[in-house]
Amino acid sequence: MKLYRVLQSQGFGSRKGSMARIRAGEVAVNGVVCDDPESEVDPARLELTIDGVTWPFREKTYVLMHKPAGYECSHHPRHHPSVFSLLPPPLLQRGVQCVGRLDQDTTGLLLFSDDGQFIHRMISPKKGVAKVYRAVCADPVSEAMLDALRSGVQLNDEPSPIAALACDRLDERTLRLTLAEGKYHQVKRMIGATGNRVEVLHRESIGCYVLPVALRPGDWRWLETEDLKQLEQPWPSAMS
Repeated sequence: MKLYRVLQSQGFGSRKGSMARIRAGEVAVNGVVCDDPESEVDPARLELTIDGVTWPFREKTYVLMHKPAGYECSHHPRHHPSVFSLLPPPLLQRGVQCVGRLDQDTTGLLLFSDDGQFIHRMISPKKGVAKVYRAVCADPVSEAMLDALRSGVQLNDEPSPIAALACDRLDERTLRLTLAEGKYHQVKRMIGATGNRVEVLHRESIGCYVLPVALRPGDWRWLETEDLKQLEQPWPSAMS
């Protein structure tokens, strides 16, 4: 694959812009500066260094972010900054999208990808990929509330009750809720249907992948093959 095409595919500009970067000596291939845009390189064993930053070749983009509060999951936010402003320009150039959305005041694990099939697998209820949330409620969490969430609550505009895959109380006002889908404001609406209200909401995990403790709010990282396997592992009941 020609080097300038590699730069294009990785989000580093147009054909003309990529060729100009290479000719200017801004690009190193596996640690060695290359100024020939037509050079043939092997993407399978390629590590680019551009403007001093190392970028391993990725055929598709899979990243996670520890979403902070106060950011909207939209390219055109209305009232708050966009989560996309926290990503580097090459990822935006590649057209990454949020894999599902979190409300502006919700924190935690948020995925981005430019792989449409992956996005569909992650958000489709039929795939059984669990999303786990920790919610702090305004009022104490009662056994009746837990039972209602486990058996199913009726939401406006939904044809039938929606039940959590699992629901456990962590302390007097905090619960952990596991869902197989991500409808609009679903956690807040489900808890609201029990007569309580969410004050703080955080997504802890997707599938069997848990948000890394060391990843600070607003930071992102690449997802590797083993991470993707954990993400796509279905909830046990979905496999029966």
